[in-house]
Amino acid sequence: MTQERPPLPPFTTETAAQKVRMAENGWNSRDAEKVSLAYTEDSVWRNRSVFITGRESIQAFLIEKWQKEHAYRLIKELWATHENRIAVRFAYEWHNDCDEWFRSYGNENWEFDSAGLMRTRFASINDISIGAADRLFHWPQGTRPDDHASLSDLGL
Repeated sequence: MTQERPPLPPFTTETAAQKVRMAENGWNSRDAEKVSLAYTEDSVWRNRSVFITGRESIQAFLIEKWQKEHAYRLIKELWATHENRIAVRFAYEWHNDCDEWFRSYGNENWEFDSAGLMRTRFASINDISIGAADRLFHWPQGTRPDDHASLSDLGL
């Protein structure tokens, strides 16, 4: 039996914002197994040019992602919501094995089942090279502190 993952659809602006922050916190944990549990067993993703189906494939994708993207720090922001759908914009900073820094910008469209699990995720993402001095996300690895600036506050 599937366990519910509140807040559940239909979403209000407030409950959608909660769902977005919960997703951000999960991804910032970089715990692929934990993050994958927010998705249905047969969840369908498009992440950039990669198409993924199923929780096990999501978990494998995230493990590989976070082996390449070091010092990963993510901020998500609610863009819009309607019934069981949420649109999100986000940015994250990371560096590669050569210590080259990047900021990745993107948009995601999410659709949830009645238990609050995400069944579809479509992500469009662009990377820009930044210098280490241009980084804006400086909290310790893990959950972004509540008093850290949002994307809007940072002008991103």
